[in-house]
Amino acid sequence: MIPIKTASAWRGTSDCRNCGIRDMVLFADLSEQDFSLIHAPIDDLEFKPGETLYEEGTQALGIFTVRSGMVKLVRVANDGRRRVVRVLRQGDVAGLEALATGRYDCVAIALAPVSVCRVPLDVIRSMGGNSQRLHANLMHKWQRALKDADDWIADLNFGSASQRVANLLIKMRDPINPNLSTLFSREDMGAMLDLKFETVSREISKLLKEEVIVPIDKLGRLYQINKPELLIKR
Repeated sequence: MIPIKTASAWRGTSDCRNCGIRDMVLFADLSEQDFSLIHAPIDDLEFKPGETLYEEGTQALGIFTVRSGMVKLVRVANDGRRRVVRVLRQGDVAGLEALATGRYDCVAIALAPVSVCRVPLDVIRSMGGNSQRLHANLMHKWQRALKDADDWIADLNFGSASQRVANLLIKMRDPINPNLSTLFSREDMGAMLDLKFETVSREISKLLKEEVIVPIDKLGRLYQINKPELLIKR
């Protein structure tokens, strides 16, 4: 963890000016005058796979911009089942709901090695009230988060098991190389798709047998999509 002080938030350890994903993150298009409004540290944090960024219902320390890696958002249903409600990737923001409630409404867990920036709520609230650019970015991120949540439910929780697995493969395609798709453990996939572990394994095995997908790594997390047209038709 590297604490980023106010004086260095613009040109210090985090190097916001030259951030590789600057156009994707919450502070896109902000000026040096905007950054002068920061009066609290911005933390650069790293998490290993399986580590928790924050717990459901806990008091929020800040909101998180995902710089690299993937984060799953998990909620516990009334019957005790854990449901993965969304997966966040580079440029996404976690914990936006805390701006309204002061608490997180999901558990956020790293699916892969994750690097994030944690921005204190007071910083966001102060800058949001004084910077039209940040306010506009906040509204854009919030609208996108709502749409992503709706799309996640619509695409991954309805239809046959084969359709749900195919939709997950499509949704998790690499934005730069759409022939590559990242999956997760069969347990996580079951929690995402509301399917049993055995069902997910069977559907993945079918896709492998038909050579629709081909594993790239030994863990079976990264796949090459050989026949995208067959995914769409499922």
